[in-house]
Amino acid sequence: MATELFKKLGDTSSDDLFAGITPPARTDGRTVRAQSSGTITIKRGTLMAVSSVDGKLVPLGTTANSDSGEILTPDSVLCDEIIVGTSDVNTAVYASGCFNANRIITVENHTITAAEKDILRKYDIILKAAETM
Repeated sequence: MATELFKKLGDTSSDDLFAGITPPARTDGRTVRAQSSGTITIKRGTLMAVSSVDGKLVPLGTTANSDSGEILTPDSVLCDEIIVGTSDVNTAVYASGCFNANRIITVENHTITAAEKDILRKYDIILKAAETM
């Protein structure tokens, strides 16, 4: 019985997404917009933007629909990897938190601008440079 107390059960690892505990991470539910065709995989840690047209999320760096006057505003960070097809997907996002700027994902290596960082700060989403393990 005593030997079971020392048995290795498994390994843990960190993806280094978080860079601090202030502001605290807060989760919320949001809807990610469906694809017009095919599927895409959106990874955990992707910075999401909300559409002014339908209120749904797309990865930051996605091209806005200029025909409808759409504006995409940085909004949240995706909690878990999801696959989005031709139907909207309800998912969990981090609505606030202190994140490692080196681990945040955007579309096609979109460079996060100072204006986008200011908008994120309003939501208590802080991007902080941190070393990765």
